[in-house]
Amino acid sequence: MARRVPRRPHPPHLAVRHPHRALARRRGHRVRLLALLAVVGPGLLAGLSDDDPAGITTYSILGADYGYELLWVLALSTVALIVFHELAARTGVVTGKGLMRLVRERHGQRAAAFALSALVVANVGTICAELAGVAAGMEVLAGTSRYVSVPLAAVAVGLLVLRGSFRGVEHVLLALSAIFAAYVISGFLAHPDWGAAAHGLVVPYLPGTRHGLLVVVATLGTTLAPWGLAFMQSYAVDKRLSVRDLGFERVDVITGAVLTGVIGFFVVVACAATLHEQGVSVKDAADAARALAPLAGSAAQTLFGLGFVGAALLAAAVVPLSTAYSVAEAAERPADLNDRFRDAPVFYVAYIASMALAAAIVLIPGAPLVPILFLSQALNAVLLLAILPFIRSLARDRELMGRHALGRWDRIATAAVIALVALSVGALLVLSVV
Repeated sequence: MARRVPRRPHPPHLAVRHPHRALARRRGHRVRLLALLAVVGPGLLAGLSDDDPAGITTYSILGADYGYELLWVLALSTVALIVFHELAARTGVVTGKGLMRLVRERHGQRAAAFALSALVVANVGTICAELAGVAAGMEVLAGTSRYVSVPLAAVAVGLLVLRGSFRGVEHVLLALSAIFAAYVISGFLAHPDWGAAAHGLVVPYLPGTRHGLLVVVATLGTTLAPWGLAFMQSYAVDKRLSVRDLGFERVDVITGAVLTGVIGFFVVVACAATLHEQGVSVKDAADAARALAPLAGSAAQTLFGLGFVGAALLAAAVVPLSTAYSVAEAAERPADLNDRFRDAPVFYVAYIASMALAAAIVLIPGAPLVPILFLSQALNAVLLLAILPFIRSLARDRELMGRHALGRWDRIATAAVIALVALSVGALLVLSVV
């Protein structure tokens, strides 16, 4: 038998070209990009909305009071955010059902009522924080009274969400998030101690005071917020994502979570390099505005006010959706942003009621804006302990999730997050009692 002679490759200048293959590759890249853009939304919205006025205030207090020392808490919180937001999105995509609907179906009505109660309390507290952010931002920006700015903001956001189309609402809210770039720029211009920042990111330091632990707990609660978990799952369902979209949705989730952590990092760094160095504590929005002085100089308060109001409006539109989805799901009623009021009355009434209640609380004469912004996030962390175990339990259910159920490393990561939150909250409670 004749020996087979291997074919030699063509020299580069004589290579056979396959224009159809190159065109197919370009089309494939374009199709994947369009698929990613179609899926993008839940992760970015939930992630960027975490950098709301409550988040900005919490990170500002962290940087102003502790410099770079507690940056590791923010780093861990961001990892926890990726773990549980991906899990919430995965569960919503695989099952086609929101969190409260699944809790009711798998654990019963009492468990659903318990989880819903914790979520509604956490959400109303967070909506109060968003509207307090509007009030604080408008006071800094134009000296506008909260009795004017808060009702106007509540009505405007409600009309935007409830009367706009699903796609229109999503695009408007994503566009608003661009204001967060101001904090990144200011962080660079403040000329921080990058060595101290790197050390604070990787070397844990835990203050032994009640205030220090309160800052740690609030940082966990503002980054991994209960409303974001319910919103992520329900919004993925409302967006009609399918299992084949899971890979793109993971990109969406990770991008949103990383942006949350990056923006939070630069807020802390800017405040550490300015407020902490000057010995300034954040008692009102004007104090926090000083961290933008390296970027805006005398216009720092104006830029801060714009950022605060933009962030507040973004989050004030999204957080009540989490409440509306969850209440409607627990009551076995339609929960779709594209439905009319008469088709989904429970959904819309829950949205309006949560917004109205939060506005009424913020408008109480003498209600302190910064404590509302900060303490509501510590409350979030406490109430996470009523939400996270349900999410983990549902995701472990192989009958429900099939091959997308939690694997070994997923189980370890989710258990570690729950343990971290429980230990932090427990330590704070012990110091508060002693």
